[in-house]
Amino acid sequence: ADAQLLPSGERAARDRMKHFIESGILARYGENRNLPAGQHGSCLSQDLRFGLISIRELYQRCQDYAAAHPAAAGSVLTYVKELAWREFYMAILHFYPEVFEHEFNPDWRGLEWPSTDADFQAWAEGRTGFPIVDAGMRQLVTTGLMHNRVRMIVAMFLTKDLHCDWRQGEQFFHQHLIDAEIASNNGGWQWSAGTGADAAPYFRIQNPWTQTLRYDPEGEFIKQWLPELKDVPAARLCEAPSDGRPLVPGYPLPIVDHST
Repeated sequence: ADAQLLPSGERAARDRMKHFIESGILARYGENRNLPAGQHGSCLSQDLRFGLISIRELYQRCQDYAAAHPAAAGSVLTYVKELAWREFYMAILHFYPEVFEHEFNPDWRGLEWPSTDADFQAWAEGRTGFPIVDAGMRQLVTTGLMHNRVRMIVAMFLTKDLHCDWRQGEQFFHQHLIDAEIASNNGGWQWSAGTGADAAPYFRIQNPWTQTLRYDPEGEFIKQWLPELKDVPAARLCEAPSDGRPLVPGYPLPIVDHST
């Protein structure tokens, strides 16, 4: 897929902030934020990461917008909660610096991760046979960014379907994300793995098939990043191939049975 890196610098960052707030994206954020196709987020994570905009100013501008547009207040609150997660993970890192190397929850320290190098490589290269996972990984290595909902899907897939150590995924993300911020990256991975603060429990797994049906039902995101699947009917992207044959020649079959 064709990809463009975001323009860099403070001026570009401030233009993004203005566009996000004034164009209506913020007003519809609560409704659309989980849709990976198109722009439904702020695209400001890397700007916050490198200090190109102030989180205090961003927060205040969001509050001012909510005050002027009461109908959008719920959507604004949803976005502000995402900013709060960022601050929360920074606090976790400050008070519990051991999360760099260990599970936040001591109950899970020493847990075995019985994965294979081949499984991890298939995930890293976007060839798991799960289109939503592969599309997300290709987006990451091509653009240095990944949609937040898709980050959760691929992280849970690596840890809970492939049983790979969350540290492997954390490191891979940190190497490739242009918004890689160590507290949020660590917190997100530990949340997804079920080992972190206020984490998704070990039995909570985001099923890639049902997540696709819910958030990319037309296959728009998948087909953007997996152009080899552009002619596959969208419904076939939402479930494992029932006939045991690849979606198209050359595209892998699912490397695990998710239901198992």
